[in-house]
Amino acid sequence: MKKKLAIIGASYLQLPLVERAKKTGIETHCFAWSEGAICKEIADFFYPISILEKDDILQKCIDIKIDGITTIATDMAVPTICYVAEKMNLVSNSFISSLASTNKNEMRNAFKNGNCSIPKFIEANNNEVNIKDFKFPLIVKPVDRSGSRGVTKVLFENQLPEAINYAISESFCKKAIVEEYIDGVEVSVETISYKGEHTILAITDKVTTGPPHFVELAHHQPSSLSNEIQEKIESETIKCLNALNINFGAGHSEFKITSTGEVYVIEVGARMGGDFIGSHLVELSTGYDFLEGVINIALGNYEKPILKNNNFSGVYFLCKETEEILPYFSQINTFDIQKEIQNTTLKNSTNSNDRSGYLIYQDIKKINLL
Repeated sequence: MKKKLAIIGASYLQLPLVERAKKTGIETHCFAWSEGAICKEIADFFYPISILEKDDILQKCIDIKIDGITTIATDMAVPTICYVAEKMNLVSNSFISSLASTNKNEMRNAFKNGNCSIPKFIEANNNEVNIKDFKFPLIVKPVDRSGSRGVTKVLFENQLPEAINYAISESFCKKAIVEEYIDGVEVSVETISYKGEHTILAITDKVTTGPPHFVELAHHQPSSLSNEIQEKIESETIKCLNALNINFGAGHSEFKITSTGEVYVIEVGARMGGDFIGSHLVELSTGYDFLEGVINIALGNYEKPILKNNNFSGVYFLCKETEEILPYFSQINTFDIQKEIQNTTLKNSTNSNDRSGYLIYQDIKKINLL
């Protein structure tokens, strides 16, 4: 009998997961809003239920008798997944841990308790916050959003109220977090965990627009940082996962590294990275099928990852800031894996939705297009 997998979310982000599960003969059950749910035509079953409606999804999953529940590349679905899995005694992180991993203020409190390296921070639900002991510049962001939504770098105190209001306007719970800005290079780390045993899969170098919004323009694997710095990042990653009690499934951790080699955690998600990092780049650079690993853990199966390849992989995003890469979309390149122009109008990026296309590559060396 086919295993039944509930997948929370049905946008283009979850499409690789649905396709991978179906390829292995798993019966897929997708839950999401109908609008933008491109997976509804591909999944075996689709239910037009908001991913935030935990109890409605739980009841349907009980009726279906699912064998596992998961998602990729979205934080919003994580509490629902953990809630349903906990109620049905399926494999997942705890519901309590999901609340910390999807709220930046709760996350930083957990990091603080776990002795992780974090910048000074304070939560804000209005534009009056006590930043007396803070050093500028600051970074302001919603506590519960991703994709660079609502993020602003603040250089002077008189800019802070507008930045807080902007972050709050993008927040589901209408709260923001204000923290000291860490100047340095930015990386992310992909991990997979089972029963608290963590495996580092890849460290990804990130290219962004920089201030004020820090929208991702490119990602590259493996990281070009020194072995010493990478070891620091890996050690800090394990501490952060443990601090958040992320014991099962994928993890996506983001760090800043200063010019003096200090490593600061920015945030950690209990899911694989978006922007094709988890769904494509990890397997292209390491040979490990991250999607299959996530599916197997959700279904209660686990095999320790074997990282067998040593390739370079990456993704470039098309927007006004990267219009110089446009010719690579109209020609055949030896490093092409997948590319698409989704909108011929190139905009300056204030969040990831402003990007107009992508190009995924694999090669024996890093491909520098910018």
